[in-house]
Amino acid sequence: MTTKIQSIHFDADQKLLDFVEEKVGKLTRYYEGIIESEVFLKLDKSITHENKVAEIKLHIPGNDLFVKKQCESFESAVDKAIEALSAQVKKHKEKSHGG
Repeated sequence: MTTKIQSIHFDADQKLLDFVEEKVGKLTRYYEGIIESEVFLKLDKSITHENKVAEIKLHIPGNDLFVKKQCESFESAVDKAIEALSAQVKKHKEKSHGG
């Protein structure tokens, strides 16, 4: 699976990019058929502390899965997005393999 990471309105450091890559890569444990993932890291313009947004789109055969999470840190947002995506991936795998 290839992973494309885009940071919008800021420059992500290598540590954050590595973190995202590692987390997204773990999704293949649940489903081997993931073709590609796209990760968008954005700084929201809101005045709250929870202004870090992580959007992850997974391209899988016959479907695309998408999650958007907003937290105080990109790491937290990515963690929450991965949690939600892993549930979606498992559900998709069950559907596609008939249970």
